[in-house]
Amino acid sequence: MTRRTTPAAPDPAAGENLVPRDGRVTYHPGFFAPRRADELFARCHDELAWGQEVARFFGRAVPLPRRTAWYGPISYAYSGVVHPPRAMAPVLVEIRDAIEALAPKMDCVLANHYRNGRDSVSWHADDEAEWGSDPVIASVSFGATRRFSLRHREAAERVSVELEHGSLLIMAGPTQRCWQHAILKTNREVGARINLTFRRLVAVPGKQGVR
Repeated sequence: MTRRTTPAAPDPAAGENLVPRDGRVTYHPGFFAPRRADELFARCHDELAWGQEVARFFGRAVPLPRRTAWYGPISYAYSGVVHPPRAMAPVLVEIRDAIEALAPKMDCVLANHYRNGRDSVSWHADDEAEWGSDPVIASVSFGATRRFSLRHREAAERVSVELEHGSLLIMAGPTQRCWQHAILKTNREVGARINLTFRRLVAVPGKQGVR
């Protein structure tokens, strides 16, 4: 008698790597069901401490083309913007716990609110010392679909993926050392989008040792 076996369930963390080398980037569309994603978008919009930050570039004060909010046990600074420490809001704790299987031990999150297609974030990498040399960055998206672009720091290679409502994208390995990423402006009519980039604090700036 032939025995039938049930195939093992696929490992959700073992998605296709979107970058050809020097890193690991996996995309998980529909990680949050549509109704749940709608609820979380509304709660993030209403409950997070959004601010219009002003950065300094070449001595000039320039409003960032998006609204931001920072939650974590340390202050976070970039481009002349300094976010003070802030305890994670309840809705962010719920989202962090939901992605725990793929992105464990996250204790910081930078939230970005893109109001329309003119809001953007320029080319950069999340390569600050506090996240360690090969950090895991978990990016959760709610709202309008926007194109997420990556470019290799030394080669001409570029990769892009459309980040959909309720999706999860994870960057790991040497991605931050070898690639930059961006949400570029678009002339298309697009609605509001909220993105949450969760990360884990490894080294405290100005202090020796790790936690």
